[in-house]
Amino acid sequence: MRYRIIGSIAAAMIVTTLSAGAMSCGDDDGDGGDKLTPVTFMLDWVPNTNHNGVYIAKAKGWYEEAGLDVNIVEPGEGGVEQVVGNQTAQFGISAQEYVIPARAAGVPVVSIAAVIQHNTSSLMSLAEDGIEGPGDLAGHTYGGFGGPLERALIDALTECGGGDASQVQYVEVGQAEFLEGMARNQYDFVWIFDGWDGVRATELVGADVNFVRFIDNVDCIPDWYTPLIITSEGLIKDDPETVRAFLAATTRGYEYAMENPDEAATILLDAAPELDAELVRLSAEYLSTRYVEPGRQWGLQDEAIWTRFEQFLFDAGLIDEQIDVDAAYSNAYLP
Repeated sequence: MRYRIIGSIAAAMIVTTLSAGAMSCGDDDGDGGDKLTPVTFMLDWVPNTNHNGVYIAKAKGWYEEAGLDVNIVEPGEGGVEQVVGNQTAQFGISAQEYVIPARAAGVPVVSIAAVIQHNTSSLMSLAEDGIEGPGDLAGHTYGGFGGPLERALIDALTECGGGDASQVQYVEVGQAEFLEGMARNQYDFVWIFDGWDGVRATELVGADVNFVRFIDNVDCIPDWYTPLIITSEGLIKDDPETVRAFLAATTRGYEYAMENPDEAATILLDAAPELDAELVRLSAEYLSTRYVEPGRQWGLQDEAIWTRFEQFLFDAGLIDEQIDVDAAYSNAYLP
């Protein structure tokens, strides 16, 4: 789940300024050698462990070795897809639940790598509420952002678990302190990311909580890629070598994060010292075994994952017409 504000014009202006800075001061390797290609990479939110591979590749100088001067920026008010689609930023972090609607609306973004192989989302509740499986969601209150995907997923889980989806109540809470809200009985369960909020609740706070994990219920709802890395159709057409170079260095970064989670956390904290250091280290360790399963290449995306999730969005009325799934993603630029 990503926290987003509307305002694409402001986003484009912010990133244009940042990109211009990169072009004016970062297109030389500093030693009189070949010029580097300036690249802007837009995050989906504040820096976090989902982004470890990118920060590692930058800190280790691997982007420069690939001929790139990568400028990492946080999103402007309009989010990521429109800005990457119009090539104001060359690459960004997104997710399938944003890429598919964006393409349905004519935004030419393409997913080129899955950051994490499987969905690491869950519905978290206090153990005292007895929500141990999807059917137990009935009769309880969900606290979230009020998005249609939230309701579609929770309805599907509840019904699949044998519960009555009409008995789930919904309240909008935005970006809240979830454990505090549940303790005050403002709502009973929330959608969280296991590698961040889940780690915080169990490892740092020591809360007694239950999880309905999405990946444990793929007979009810689809698995999907969140997050992933996107670029534009235009950059793929005009400069495929930059796409390949960026992914080669980024792959190296995520492979390093898998083997060296503590150092990955240190590199992220050096770039974003405002983050909770203990949480970052625990999260980096958690994700180190989840970026990709052993023996599989990092970043690969499966057609079945794209097809099933796109069909789910269409059946739920979250997109008006179906998209060409084959055009929405590509494995061709991975090393």
